[in-house]
Amino acid sequence: MLSRLQKGDTVVVISGKEKGKTGKVARVLHDDGKVVIEGLNLIKRHMKPTAKNPQGGILEREAAMHASKVMPVDPKTGKGTRVKMGKDEKGKKVRLAKSGEAIVAAKA
Repeated sequence: MLSRLQKGDTVVVISGKEKGKTGKVARVLHDDGKVVIEGLNLIKRHMKPTAKNPQGGILEREAAMHASKVMPVDPKTGKGTRVKMGKDEKGKKVRLAKSGEAIVAAKA
C-alpha cells in the first residue's frame, strides 16, 4: 500500500491541522499505514529522567500521521500529486507523478 511513499520523499499535507505544509518523510510505518514527517505533527512527551536523558522534562517530537493525509510533491509543478507506477528507459520499475516525471527520494 505504501509503495507510493518512501523515506526521503518531499510530501505535502492535504488534511488536518498541518494542512498545506511540506516536509520530508523521516520514516514509513508500513504495518500501520503511517508516515513520520520531519518537523510536522509535533507532540509534547513527558519524559522521566533516564540514563540517556538525565534531566527528563517535556520533549517535543514528531508523531506519525496516516499516509492518506499526505501526497508526494510533483518535481515538475511543485504541488501534490497522485502516483502511478511505470518503467524507465532501462525497464526498471519507478514511481511516476501525474505529470510523467519520475519521483526520486532524496538520500537521507
